[in-house]
Order: sequence, then structure tokens, then C-alpha cells
Amino acid sequence: MNGTRATSEPSVRVERCDVCIVGAGIAGINALFVASCYLSRSQKVILVDRRGRSGGMWVDTYAYVRLHQPHGLFTAGNIKWTLGQDRAYLATKSEVLAHFEHCLEVVRQRVQVDEYFGWELESHDESDGVVRITCHSSDGHLMIVEAKRLIKASGFGIVPNDPLEISSSRVTSVSPDYCDMRGEEIGASDAPVWIVGGGKTAMDTAHTLITHYPGREVNLVAGSGTYFSNRDRLFPAGARRWWGGTLVTGIFVEMGRRFDGTNEIDVATWMRDTYGTWLTPTTGNYLLGVLSEAENKTIAAGLNEVIMDHVVDAVDRNGETDLMFRSGLSRTIQPGSWIVNCTGYVLKGDKPYEPYVSEGGAVLSVQPRSATLHLTSYTGYFLTHLLFLDKLRDLPLYELDALDLRKKSNAVFPYAVGSLTMHNLSLMLDSVPNKVLLDCGLDLDHWYPLPRRMIGTMQFMLTHRRGRDHLRDTLDIVRERFDVRCGPVIHS
Repeated sequence: MNGTRATSEPSVRVERCDVCIVGAGIAGINALFVASCYLSRSQKVILVDRRGRSGGMWVDTYAYVRLHQPHGLFTAGNIKWTLGQDRAYLATKSEVLAHFEHCLEVVRQRVQVDEYFGWELESHDESDGVVRITCHSSDGHLMIVEAKRLIKASGFGIVPNDPLEISSSRVTSVSPDYCDMRGEEIGASDAPVWIVGGGKTAMDTAHTLITHYPGREVNLVAGSGTYFSNRDRLFPAGARRWWGGTLVTGIFVEMGRRFDGTNEIDVATWMRDTYGTWLTPTTGNYLLGVLSEAENKTIAAGLNEVIMDHVVDAVDRNGETDLMFRSGLSRTIQPGSWIVNCTGYVLKGDKPYEPYVSEGGAVLSVQPRSATLHLTSYTGYFLTHLLFLDKLRDLPLYELDALDLRKKSNAVFPYAVGSLTMHNLSLMLDSVPNKVLLDCGLDLDHWYPLPRRMIGTMQFMLTHRRGRDHLRDTLDIVRERFDVRCGPVIHS
């Protein structure tokens, strides 16, 4: 007797919207804000994120992290914070996440937003004016989204750091993302701490340990060293906002004028000495991080030792535990020591290339393999405006494979990105309404009083075209010198 076997397969839901945004971090929330400026209340945005809530990397990052810049300058569009703190206050992780929720609530008053948290992009296809997006949920369900536009706001794609793999059984290897430096476990120990890394995470970790456990031995293995933008110079306090400091746009203009694609050492020396602060004897890295003089002095005074090398392992031998370095040197350390992995988060891994704009012009991709600006938050804001103004595909912006360049030359990377940013902003200024600039709450120049800011803005708007050829020539030299993708998008 022939029979039939009943099968039960989950149905595929189909949703339709005007815009689908994948990614609810700072880039995606800025894209969402901009989209809400062009859509009506009856139109719909679908927001997809693999995490359980908005916030992007801030959902996963270590518990004691604080913003680099004053909190009001980290937002979506022109949405104001409701924190009620002094303008110079550096917001905590929970406060930043709360602001993400506030931004979503503001946008929901303008446009319909359907949120799909716990869903991940699988693929997309663009044809006949429609982008068909396939997503799957954490429990295996499928969803097809049909949208007029897709914004893939994966940003830097930052993921938590794992502890370093260490051979020794006599030390404790952790990372800030899985071990709060203020927690009971590390607080109950008085063993020395060895921080591995020299960037902002290492500074946050060192500052937290030094201030929470006065007198405890804290050491830093800082690699090739790092310098930071001096917060006191970028964001002077009180009345000094009227006459002190330098507007960040002015710094970028000068950096772009000085860098010619070959003289990164000279530009680094000028930038570090004029606007920087550092505690390591060498400063081979700069990734736009910000540190104050007070933070720097606290860390420098509290560190037991700074070693300019790279950790490769910790091994037990001859009854001792040795920390092994890339140089071939080693250092005997106390059994029970803590090794904290604070190596960099940004521009890691090997993501595939994707142009920032698709051939059909309906898909915007915000990620570092086709970077157009220095930060993905700015990219989400400005390029979404260009997308809705139907100018994104035709404007000859330069894209830079930032991931590839960072691997090939740490020294050139920040100054090439600065030139890229100023070149592309110059093109954008000729293509978007002035209101786009005025409503960009991410603009660090907003720290300064309006009269001073407006003078700087007018100077830039009147002069930005003069340096465009130099910036383009600089980027062309970088492309040839390092064999990196750097130029206008070329579609197949």
C-alpha cells in the first residue's frame, strides 16, 4: 500500500517596504534617521539586526567602556540627548545604549519602522527596481523582504575579543569583553596584570585598573605604540570654547594639505606634536582615538612597566613562567598573573569586497572594503542622503579598501583616510543642500559656539574646491604605491 509522508516546513514570510536597513549600530541608525527625512508617515522601513536590540558594537563591548568624545556628538542626525549631563561628559555603555533606543523612538514618530532583531542578512538581489533580500532568524526561519532600497550598514563589523591563547597553565588569560576589570574575580586577586595592546581599549583598561586598585601592579605591552588626539585640544572646556582649541574640520583640511601620499612620517610627526598625546616612547599607530592629558597622566603614573613589543605566548619552563615576545626576548612573570587581550578591534578579519553603491544604484553598502569617509557613522549619514537624492551612483566619490591599506601600511593609513574624507566631502558639498551639513550632529565642530563654528564652515565651503586636485593626486599615489583599491567605483 502506497502512503504519503506529511512534511512540515516553516513558511517563508514575505514583507514589503520602501527601505530595508540591515544593521542597527551607529551607521544604521544614522541611515534610518536620514531615510525618515525623505519618507512620509505612511511609508515603511524594515530594520534588521542579528543582535537582540539596537546598538551595534555597543551591545557587545566591554562593560567599562566610555565614549571618546563628549556624548552630544555621538548621535543620529540632529537628535539631542536627554541625559542631562554636562556637555563634556563621556557617556557609559548603558547610557549610549539608552540613547540608541531614544533615537529609534524619535524616528518612529516620523515613519513606520518594523524592527527584526535576531535576524541576519543572507543574500540580496537587485532587479527591475526592486531589491529582494533574504534573511534568516536565529531559530531558522526565513524572511524575504522586497524593498525599493537596501542599506547594508554593517560598519566595521566589530566583534568581541577572545582571550589570547596561552600555553601556560599558571596565568589567567582574559579579554575585557568577557571579564569586567571591576569584577569580583579580578578584584579578589592581587596578582600583577599584563595588558596587551596600546590602543583605546588598552588605555580604558589601564585607567580602570589603576583607579579601582591603587597600588596594584599593572604593566603594558604596547606593541609599536600609539598616539591619540588630545581631547583638551579638540574639545576645550568652559570659556575656552570661544577662543581655544582647533575645529576638527580645520585639522583635517591641514592634514590633507600636508599629506602628498609619500610623506607620512613628516605628517605623523606634525599631527602628533601639534594635536596629540601619548605615553609610549614610540608611537607607530594612530586610529583617531581620543585621550585627555589627565587620563594620560593617571595611566602613566600608575603603570609599573611599559614594554614596546608584541606578546606571542606565555610558557611554563624550568619552574618559571615566561612571557614570550615577537622580538625573541622573554620576561619572567609571577605565577597567577593576569594577561588581558586589548589588541585592536577595528579593521580585522578578511571581509569580501563590495562597492559602496551597487550598479543599479539601489543598494548602499557601509563597510571598510569600500570606505568613503573616516567613520561609518558619517558614511551612514551622508551617503544615505545621496541615495535618496539619486546622486550616489553618479557622484565620482573615491572608495578606499581600508582593510587592505591598514594591513599594508599602518603608517599611511590615517592620513590616506583623512585625504579620502576631505576629497569626498568636497564633492558632497556641491551635491547636497546646506541643511544636510547643519543637521549632522556627528560633526565634532558642534562642540564650539555657533559664531565660531559658522566662520569655520563658511571658510571651508568657500575654499574646499581649491584642494580637491591635490587630494585626488594624493589618493592616486597611495593606490599606485601600495596596490590598493582607491578610486571611483568601477562596476563590471
